Amino acid sequence: MKCPVAAAKIDHQLRALVIAVLTLLGSTALVATETQELRQLRLQLKAAADANDQPAIIELNRRIVAIAPNDFDAWDTLAQTQLKIEDLDRLQQTLDAWQKAGGRRAAPAIEDYRGALCFKRKEYQCAERHWLAYLATKPPRADAASEYDSLAELCAAQERWEDHLAYRMKAIAAEDSAARRVLRACAFLRLHKWDAAYADMSKANKMDPTDPQVKEWLPQFERLQQFLSRIKALDAQIRKSPNDVTLLLDRARLFTLAGRPLLALDDAERALKLQPASMRARIQTAEDLLDLGRTEDAAKLQVSDKLARAEDRHVSEQALRELGADDALLAQDPKNVDALVARAGVLRSLKQFTLAVADPQSALAINDKSAAAHFEAATSFYNLGNVKEALTQVRTATELDPNDPIKWFCRGIAEAERADFPAAIQSQTRSINIHETVLALREREKCERRIGKTSEADADLRRISELGPQPE
Repeated sequence: MKCPVAAAKIDHQLRALVIAVLTLLGSTALVATETQELRQLRLQLKAAADANDQPAIIELNRRIVAIAPNDFDAWDTLAQTQLKIEDLDRLQQTLDAWQKAGGRRAAPAIEDYRGALCFKRKEYQCAERHWLAYLATKPPRADAASEYDSLAELCAAQERWEDHLAYRMKAIAAEDSAARRVLRACAFLRLHKWDAAYADMSKANKMDPTDPQVKEWLPQFERLQQFLSRIKALDAQIRKSPNDVTLLLDRARLFTLAGRPLLALDDAERALKLQPASMRARIQTAEDLLDLGRTEDAAKLQVSDKLARAEDRHVSEQALRELGADDALLAQDPKNVDALVARAGVLRSLKQFTLAVADPQSALAINDKSAAAHFEAATSFYNLGNVKEALTQVRTATELDPNDPIKWFCRGIAEAERADFPAAIQSQTRSINIHETVLALREREKCERRIGKTSEADADLRRISELGPQPE
């Protein structure tokens, strides 16, 4: 016969054993269920990856890490895909969650992604701090080289050109390649280290002439080389006279012709800062901005994207020289009316009417009897669509200089624009009486027909036929 106490103890142990067995079986079933669910999610993830279905990739990896928080690859793919589609707020949430769930292995990757996140947000100091922290973990050489590439781009975005070059050098030290040689050559160019730049480009071409970077940049280096001797000569002069605006603009012009607008912009902006009233500096700066696609920045200088170009697609050399000459005269005497009017004419020829109208207005403030200033103002106002003010100015110009057929012709054009056809006929008649041209006859003939003077219009038409084709 068993002792009651002993029997109770055995019964309790049996119940505990049964509970333990049931718990173990339940855990095994749960693990099996989780494994089955993960297997299904991974199959779905493969299909999503094959279809490049990025929203599905994100959602499936999010589910996977919820079940398996130590799955490094799932976290990595999730962060990488969010970065790719620039879902930056959710990427930050992912990195915070990964940091809580991940161990030491995850830390370097998280630093790398945090750097990329900050860079996308243009938080450059933050990006640099995280990327340097990643490099401190001693990643493989290829990964380190890639990170130095990113740091170089970061410095370029901040125009930190010395640091930009330093990171390019570190990238090559980590893992040399033809592409990285090209990028360092460009960094040397940015700092005017011509010999080092061409040495790198030559090395890159020898390493792999089929590399896309080499194929893209080699012709550009060859084009620049055509101007290099003149650039180096100007370098020497600028070192002696660093604030000589003309030298800076001459070198900027060579960079522009060589297809290096960033280098040109450095010199042009520096010249404009030294001499804010210089229209040559303003136009060259704007040209480089337009070449870089920075239309809004050019507009801040009151230069439109209608800037007239010569056949080589650059502002003409003659226009720049004339602007420079007028700038020099006005630097000596800001009240030089003739220089103001002449500069306005050049700006008008470049289709920069907002700038062009300012100079004659300044001239008229000095001498309101200048027919040339009134006429320049009229022409620019007309091109800006302000026909009423243009007509006021051109009327004054003809009163001050009644023997100029061009002024009368333009007055007639403005009067016709305002539908004052009788006045337009009179103005064109004055122009024709001084110097007969087919243009003036045509304009008068059109106005005559508008008010029913058919016989006079026919007479003008016959006269046009008699004169025959003329240069216009």
